[in-house]
Amino acid sequence: MKKILINIGLMVIVAVIIGWLSMLWLDKWTRHGETIAVPAVRTLAFDRAVSLLDTEGLKGIVADSVYDNHTAPGTVIEQNPKAGTIVKEGREVFLTINAFSPKMVTLPSLSDISLRQARSILEGLEIKNIREVRIPSEFKDLVLGVKYKGVRLQAGARVPVTATIDLEVGQGVQEVFTDSVTEELPEETDGQLDLF
Repeated sequence: MKKILINIGLMVIVAVIIGWLSMLWLDKWTRHGETIAVPAVRTLAFDRAVSLLDTEGLKGIVADSVYDNHTAPGTVIEQNPKAGTIVKEGREVFLTINAFSPKMVTLPSLSDISLRQARSILEGLEIKNIREVRIPSEFKDLVLGVKYKGVRLQAGARVPVTATIDLEVGQGVQEVFTDSVTEELPEETDGQLDLF
């Protein structure tokens, strides 16, 4: 019985030592107590933002890009985690940047539809610069062609959302109305009007 108690005691001591060593290793592996506050990199150029994050022991990674023509290309628009968040060294910070070139869209067929419908389709594709070029046609406000930089476009053409699109629109035929009704005055008879 004495041997069993000694063995149990040794097992408990070994278990405590293994547990203690495991906790030390886990603290070291997870860098327990070592934290960094994420710096603010919004509004910085991408290269500068990555350099600042690298200096702090973090990794800057492009997660997404958007196009905003009011912001310089390559500028960080959003970051995750946010500035001031406490993280471990080596953490990846995901950056959304302003794209270096505008978004490209594919044009559907815009010919033989109304001007209003063509404008609606283009605005739905985020194209805001739309010009109307009136050309002779018997069909008023019918889109007869689409051009970009003087080149005629077909359905499926890809253009940037900043493009200025020229819609060739029929001006219609001017209708001329002539007065075909002539007024006839009733004849006077003996100074009186003939009402019947």
